[in-house]
Amino acid sequence: MPVAPSAEIQTQTVEIPNGELHIAAHLATPLDPVPLDAKSRPAIIVIQEIFGVNDHIRSVTERFAQLGYVAIAPAIYQRLAPGFATGYRAEDVQLGRQYKEQTKVGELLSDVQATTAYLNHLPQVKTGAIGCIGFCFGGLVTYLAATLPEIKAAASFYGAGIPTWCPGSDRPTIEYTAQIQAKLYAFFGMKDASIPPEHIDQITAALQKYGIDHKIFRYPEADHGFFCDQRASYQAEAAADAWMKVQELFGEL
Repeated sequence: MPVAPSAEIQTQTVEIPNGELHIAAHLATPLDPVPLDAKSRPAIIVIQEIFGVNDHIRSVTERFAQLGYVAIAPAIYQRLAPGFATGYRAEDVQLGRQYKEQTKVGELLSDVQATTAYLNHLPQVKTGAIGCIGFCFGGLVTYLAATLPEIKAAASFYGAGIPTWCPGSDRPTIEYTAQIQAKLYAFFGMKDASIPPEHIDQITAALQKYGIDHKIFRYPEADHGFFCDQRASYQAEAAADAWMKVQELFGEL
C-alpha cells in the first residue's frame, strides 16, 4: 500500500558494515508524519551507474524519501575507489567502466545483502519491505539483486550486457533469471546502442520461461541514460512515465 509522503527529509552519509568492509552510503529518511519508531516505511536501495554515488543518484534517493520511503544508495565501488563520484565526460565513462570490469558478482550481492541488513535494523523500516532500483551498470546489478530473498521488488533501468556478461564470472547474468524472487520491472530505450532489441527479447523470453512476475517497458524515442536529467540523453517523457511505473511497483511493498 502507498506510504505517507514526507514534506521534509533528512540526508546523511552512513557506513554499512560488511565484514571488514565499511560501505559508504547516502541515506535519505522521511522526517514526518510517521514516528521514527513506527516500523511502517518500506525501504528502497538505489544502485549507482558506473559514475558512482553522484548528484543524480543522491537526487533519486532523496526523491524516494520525499515519497515516504527510507532510501539508501550504497557505494558499490567501495572496494575499488572509495568516495568515487563523477560526471559524464568521456574520461569519466572510461574510468567508470574500468571499475565496473573489476567488480565481482559475489561481492556485489554481498554488499546488497549488507545494505538490506542495515535497513532492517533501522527503527522506521517495515520488516520484509525492501525494493531495489538501479541504473546503467546498476540496472544489471539490480537484476542480480532480484535473486535475493530480501528484495521484494526490483526496477532495472537499461542494464547493458545482461544476456552476455556478469561481473567476474563466465556465466552471463541472464542465467540467474531462474533464481529471481522479486517482482521485476525492466526499462529500456530503443535507441540505446548498448542494448540491442534482441537482448531485450532474450531477457523477456527468460523471464517468461521461468514464470517470473515482471513487466518490460520499451521506449521508442529513448536512449541509454534516459532517466538522468544530467545527461544529454535525458528523455523527459520516458523518464516521467518510468517514474510513475516505479511508484506503482514499489507501492506494493
